[in-house]
Amino acid sequence: MNNYKKCIVLFLKRFLLIALIYQFSRLLFYFLNLNLFEPFTFQTFLGGLLFDFAAISYLNIPFIIAHLIPGNFKYNNRYQHILKISFYSANLLFIATNFVDIIYYRFTGRRSTYKMITAKGMEHEVFGLIPSFLKEFWYIGILFIIISILFWKLIPDLNKNPTPQHLTKRDYFIKSSYLILSITVLVILGRGGFQKKPIKIVDGIKYGALGNTALVLNTPFTILTTIAKKEDLDNVNYYSSKELKSIYNPVISLQSDKPATKKNVVILILESFGNENIGRGQTPFLDSLITKSYYFKNGFANGKVSIDAVPSILSSIPSLMNNSFISSSFSLNKINGLPKILKKEGYNTSFFHGAFNGSQNFDQYTKIAGFDHYFGKDQYTGKEAFDGTWGIFDEEFLQFYATKLSSFQQPFFSSLFTISSHNPYTIPEKYKGKFPKGTTTIQESIAYTDFALREFFKTAKNQSWYNNTLFVISADHTSSGGDIDIDKTNIGKFRIPILFFDPSNPEFMGINEKNFQQIDIMPSILDYLNIKTEMVSFGKSYKSPKNFVVYYLQGTYHYIQDDYYLVFADNQTNGLYNWKKDVLLKNNLMQQEKPRVKEYEKFLKAYIQSFNERITNNQLAF
Repeated sequence: MNNYKKCIVLFLKRFLLIALIYQFSRLLFYFLNLNLFEPFTFQTFLGGLLFDFAAISYLNIPFIIAHLIPGNFKYNNRYQHILKISFYSANLLFIATNFVDIIYYRFTGRRSTYKMITAKGMEHEVFGLIPSFLKEFWYIGILFIIISILFWKLIPDLNKNPTPQHLTKRDYFIKSSYLILSITVLVILGRGGFQKKPIKIVDGIKYGALGNTALVLNTPFTILTTIAKKEDLDNVNYYSSKELKSIYNPVISLQSDKPATKKNVVILILESFGNENIGRGQTPFLDSLITKSYYFKNGFANGKVSIDAVPSILSSIPSLMNNSFISSSFSLNKINGLPKILKKEGYNTSFFHGAFNGSQNFDQYTKIAGFDHYFGKDQYTGKEAFDGTWGIFDEEFLQFYATKLSSFQQPFFSSLFTISSHNPYTIPEKYKGKFPKGTTTIQESIAYTDFALREFFKTAKNQSWYNNTLFVISADHTSSGGDIDIDKTNIGKFRIPILFFDPSNPEFMGINEKNFQQIDIMPSILDYLNIKTEMVSFGKSYKSPKNFVVYYLQGTYHYIQDDYYLVFADNQTNGLYNWKKDVLLKNNLMQQEKPRVKEYEKFLKAYIQSFNERITNNQLAF
């Protein structure tokens, strides 16, 4: 029995060693991303420990069995050596995901999930970007190697060649009882305690500050708890069908007494052009264009990654799931976005993306969305302009774009997604030193793309189609980090420039201060063109009196209505703020504004239920 107790102690020591490494990686996560989080508190530590124990317990149930299964065979040196290597390898693999997210979090704003790391269309990105990431963030690789070595060195061993013991039936019974008890303890730790339901990703918001959810969580937990989850959408039933429609109905009917305006439509989606990069010396052309446009000062992205932006902008489908719509099993749903609606009006439709074909499944999306043509890196013709990692530099690809637009029959609808302000932020050698470096890593490449945009408009102005075109410009999402506090809040992390520019309509200018989001772009374009149509849109036209914005991030819904911002997670409100007056979101008004909380919750629940039902029932189009 003495040997068996040593096995119990051995596993306990190994378990605690992993917990210590998880906490160390959390501290690294915090200190290497200090500008993205609020202060680390004891509550954050306790919450983190809860999620760490959960992840470690889930992963190590097979190893508790291997450590404590009755029988003398497990004291064999070879068995122990294989067990140690297996234990080390499995746990190190998941520890590695914590280190990866130290950097990846800067770009996604959330811990990675199973579907994020296995999404279709991302394979080329991963293999193409790993070398540049290792080069730029070499210190993470070195830290991980050090931890890997220390982990192996510190794993305790069982005493070699313990004396075999004769096992009676009573011994087998007692040891089996210990094993069952140990498994039970791990299961309890894995579910986070004795509460009715196991802890979920969304429960991270309960510990610490509003912006520290990702700090409380760990990546092994978010991966393990999403492996077996078929879909991200809960079957919520807040209201009956009749009640639901009376509170919120995403069916929009656009009517106009005026004839449809057959203007060309060009949507330019700018990689990482968040508000933190605008009006700060990096974007002189865009800043100038804003003064000649109808500019939505309070513009918001509906997601934190590029793959979220495309369906939001072009099909008015927000990103309200933990995985992106394009990479989900719902991606084949019938949708009625801008390409199909405008095609019915006689438009030629096309989508351009300077990255390699298949990148982020944009080519697949364009087929489903109904685009006539897709142009990626493989379709590019012109002088050599490969950036060495990602695709064609923005300057050359935008010139190629201008040329192709001139070859299309009018009216045309076309969208282009820029790429040069994507990590590793490469700009052509001939422009090194030409643009201001700025205050963040990305800003030199932002300045380069702004220059490429200027050159595109220079070319476009000389084309016959220019004055008959509505240009819409939107960022896909914010960049990995701003350098002032207002950019780091859960409001600032989603603020982006959105503008409509019609060179033939000088009256369509000015600043609109209403809350406007990417999913509002589609109905707004159609309304501006006086196109009569009925559609499913989770946004609203710029002419609508409605003034809301909804976005989502890893289990938490963010709802903006007028000057107020509500945080909703796990079927309850966690915060209400006046984001215009309290720009850093320090003063929670939940208790003082209970009627407002109730009103906002009612709308948001209807919005969530409507979205979930229409996605799961394939009701995004008539």
